[in-house]
Amino acid sequence: MRFLQRLRLLGSGSLWLVRPGGLRGGVERLGGVREQLATLDARLSYVQEEMVRRLGPVDHDLQWVRGCLAAAGRTYPASDLRNFERRIFSQNGEDGIVEEIFRRIGTTNRSFVEFGVESGVQCNCARLAVEEGWQGLFLEADPEFFSQLQERYADRPAVRCARALVSSANIEGLLAECQVPSELDLLSIDIDGNDYWVWKAICNWRPRVVVIEYNASHDPSVQWVMAEDPSHQWDGTTYYGASLAALAALGREKAYTLVGTNSTGVNAFFVRNELVTPEQFLDPSVHYHYSRAAHGPYPGGHSRGEGPHAVL
Repeated sequence: MRFLQRLRLLGSGSLWLVRPGGLRGGVERLGGVREQLATLDARLSYVQEEMVRRLGPVDHDLQWVRGCLAAAGRTYPASDLRNFERRIFSQNGEDGIVEEIFRRIGTTNRSFVEFGVESGVQCNCARLAVEEGWQGLFLEADPEFFSQLQERYADRPAVRCARALVSSANIEGLLAECQVPSELDLLSIDIDGNDYWVWKAICNWRPRVVVIEYNASHDPSVQWVMAEDPSHQWDGTTYYGASLAALAALGREKAYTLVGTNSTGVNAFFVRNELVTPEQFLDPSVHYHYSRAAHGPYPGGHSRGEGPHAVL
């Protein structure tokens, strides 16, 4: 009797596998969800492409207005460089930020150096070389990436590619060997490890702008630097490079001002002190510590009041 009861219970309990509301129905519903997600993904891609298409003319008009202001010898107030992010060849929005920095300070010899570029498809100086005809040097250590890099820029005689594992010990020798001008416009450092030490070792070259990767996993108040290790290879963890505070301190030692970072927390942008003015760049000691008021019932915390005042 007990055996027959257990058999009946097992039979009735297993019906959920095949009945419409059971496992079979669940699988069918999941299939429908996948189709809906695929449709939404296609629609989002279309919306993104349409936004880019429609915003293109707006960006063109904005560039025209800036050009008119520049031609008239007028400037507009400094603003956060993250507002100018634009990705063409860069990994994030560095292309737009670099363009805006040079719009503000101008260029000299339109020369660059960048290392850690892999195949050169996605890097901070590719747009300058391809769209603006800058001259420069790409350095890459990996043999396969270097082969692709050479092939990619083979038809651009102004761009030189050299295979080298960059370190603090050899960087100035490499720059001299490749005849890099001492007053180049842009240096970009992204080697996922000894970035801080390599920049520190560059003394006889004075790029006007430096773009360098920083480690955003560390609090901005902490000056953290990875121990120098010429054999280091990034393992995908947070062990690499240096914190923003450490790089900012190094920049001050080398007479550079931190003028911005990108919104994804990857790269920091430095400009030589003599090129930085309050009209062109925000003061990092104020801007990067400022937080908007999040108290009270009004924007700014309290209702707006007016009275005699001075603007210094």
